[in-house]
Amino acid sequence: MEWQIIPAGRVWVDPGGPFGLVPEVLWKRHQTVNEKHLLPMNLNCLLIRSEGKTILVDNGLGDKLSDKAIRQWNLEFPEGTLIENLAKTGVQPEDVDIMLDTHLHSDHCGGNTTLREGVAVPTFPNAEYLVQRLEWADAMHPDARTRSTYLLENYAPVWKTGQFRFLHGDAQVTSEVRCAVTPGHTRGHQCVIVEGGERPLLYAADLATFAVHFERQGWLTAYDVEPLENIRTKEIWQRWALENEALILFEHDTTMRAGELIMDEDGRLKVMPVEIGAKLST
Repeated sequence: MEWQIIPAGRVWVDPGGPFGLVPEVLWKRHQTVNEKHLLPMNLNCLLIRSEGKTILVDNGLGDKLSDKAIRQWNLEFPEGTLIENLAKTGVQPEDVDIMLDTHLHSDHCGGNTTLREGVAVPTFPNAEYLVQRLEWADAMHPDARTRSTYLLENYAPVWKTGQFRFLHGDAQVTSEVRCAVTPGHTRGHQCVIVEGGERPLLYAADLATFAVHFERQGWLTAYDVEPLENIRTKEIWQRWALENEALILFEHDTTMRAGELIMDEDGRLKVMPVEIGAKLST
């Protein structure tokens, strides 16, 4: 079994999104804005090879965006596109067996589909797409707050081809890979856990946008649909990370792609960076 991070681009956003009510005097100790006062957010996906299956977790914004949307997201590709970076590992879209969506916000699942002759079709034609049933329900009935990120073209074509499998709670994908429902950012948000090696791996997705969000329960984003639920969820997974000495992957953090949670000598939780190579096996 092996895994590696697959970059899918970078966006620049207003700090009010990822940091919500956290004062700038506090968050600027951890993240730095550019000359336009925008924060960078990576779109780091996860490729896993387990028990003969090629599994991709999340897929960024994809390649369907209009020029206007690209400008709005301030989207750039400092390390290449998702498809380019998959190809560097020897993986073509048709090689992906399981496409695992942590949730259906556009910056996480826009790459579910691609355009063929102007029509959105599944990017991974042979993959089974896994998502929580509750997430699907919310994505199909967006409200005033979520309709700008739940975009039908990112998932309806997958449903039409019958490639979705809806999960009803925590689920085992292989004996080494499982999904855990982690509500708060959305009601049906899920994280991915990889086990069986020297230490377990937690792909945090939007349970913690940046490493500091995992470290500090009360630091919430403006994007979280159920902020108080996210606090309770983080408390559970902080305890799990400590007890299991887990490696945590952060999908959006440009300063710390991987870290481990420790308790310092003063009894405070802190995420420490962990250097990882381009390719890791367990």
